[in-house]
Amino acid sequence: MNDELFNLIERLANLLRQETRLEGQSLGLQPVQQEALYFLSTCNRYSDTTLAVTEYLGLTKGTVSQSLKILESKSLILRVKDKKDKRITHLKVTKAGHDFLMKTCPPQKFTDAITGLSVDEALDTKMLLKKVLNNYQLATGRTAFGVCKHCKFNQKTSDGIVCGLTKEPLSSNDILLICREYVS
Repeated sequence: MNDELFNLIERLANLLRQETRLEGQSLGLQPVQQEALYFLSTCNRYSDTTLAVTEYLGLTKGTVSQSLKILESKSLILRVKDKKDKRITHLKVTKAGHDFLMKTCPPQKFTDAITGLSVDEALDTKMLLKKVLNNYQLATGRTAFGVCKHCKFNQKTSDGIVCGLTKEPLSSNDILLICREYVS
């Protein structure tokens, strides 16, 4: 059963990579560049740095730096200095980057495939995959990078929602994004 489940997940991941690769060819992007772009479109202000992209993708800093340079040269991302700490550079997805992702993520064939599931099947699949992911993260010790609203540091106060770690206010958009400081 373990081998069969692994093979099914691996095959789905491989098909997704193939479709993503095909979509990226329109802009001359490699899958790693598309993964970095997608991550940057889903992460918050604590996670939109070169170091966070490197940690998230599990790649070398050199590989990630080269990928980010390509994304920047194609005007899909831009670098913005932090207003409070000039040592920090944030990586922001441009309108062209968002437009590309809107057309390609998820790939249309993936959307077509899951459209065939009933609402209950889709919810059950999502719940089971979340459980597998959580168990795998615990087993590997790589539990960072979760959605802010589910983090233990996400705190409701009389003034609104605040990150308990940074003590900074969080917007309704912030809490929907991925954060590298996430703790369940």
